[in-house]
Amino acid sequence: MAVSDAPAHAALDAGRRPVSAWYSGRYGVSQLLGAAASLSDDLRVMRRGFRWSRPRPRSWPEVSPAIPDRPSNLGWARMEPVRSLRFLIQRGLMMPFTEAMTHLQVEGGEWVEDLDRPAILAANHNSHADTPLLLHALSQRTREKTVVAAAADYWYRRPLLGRVVGLWLNTFPFSRTGGPQAVLSSSHQLLKSGWNLLLYPEGTRSSDGRIGEFKPGVGFLATETRTPVIPMHVRGSHRVMPRGQRFPLPAPVTIRIGKPLEVRRGETSRAFTTRVENAVRQLGAGSEEAAVAGSWIDKWRATAKRPR
Repeated sequence: MAVSDAPAHAALDAGRRPVSAWYSGRYGVSQLLGAAASLSDDLRVMRRGFRWSRPRPRSWPEVSPAIPDRPSNLGWARMEPVRSLRFLIQRGLMMPFTEAMTHLQVEGGEWVEDLDRPAILAANHNSHADTPLLLHALSQRTREKTVVAAAADYWYRRPLLGRVVGLWLNTFPFSRTGGPQAVLSSSHQLLKSGWNLLLYPEGTRSSDGRIGEFKPGVGFLATETRTPVIPMHVRGSHRVMPRGQRFPLPAPVTIRIGKPLEVRRGETSRAFTTRVENAVRQLGAGSEEAAVAGSWIDKWRATAKRPR
């Protein structure tokens, strides 16, 4: 009697079905290769739109902490031996180079020759060349006791750059966007310690040499600390190093320094800021009025305050 092989063949086919299905096209090698190609395409798209160091699209703004780190006030820059090193850098390199490039002319230098108390030096801002030029216009005694307010969000984003300008120009971080307390935090301590402050009340550089509106920070600082403000006007520095220019160009520059301004009794900080701005504008217009430039007797008294 013949025995049927159907059950055996059925079992064998059932055991082979998964293997044949793997090569049948449903789960075959071609599908595996297709999935790998699709993954490769996805990675290529991600590479075009993302940065490997941080998975963010290129069109997104740069990452910044919710609360920025508070920059140091660079107190080490006002200590020895850094002060002596800065003196050598400024006298040996900065001032000769500035003189050769601009043939700087200074009017009203009597007002900053020998200050008997800390003062705020308020100037218009045309270019990165302004600070070396303004420091050049000061006497050696005044320059050694002057710190420069540098925008914290510009010069101190990179710690190394902040240290370099701190060494070279004796800067301290000044908040352009913070409230009154941010303005007073380090400025008040510096004034109290006997340092003069060089500020740019416009808050940013002018692109064409015209004076912009002064921000109220300088008036608030002067009214709170009862510190006199010396207006200063720089003409021609936007040709030396215009905005976007990486290297200075030779051009004549003139700096006019006005009579110190005191906060009047009952005067608000905004009103005093407006008065400082008007004084700087009048200096730029060439005004010789005694209220702006001072009379000859006022200038004589300014230079005769201290015996030599």
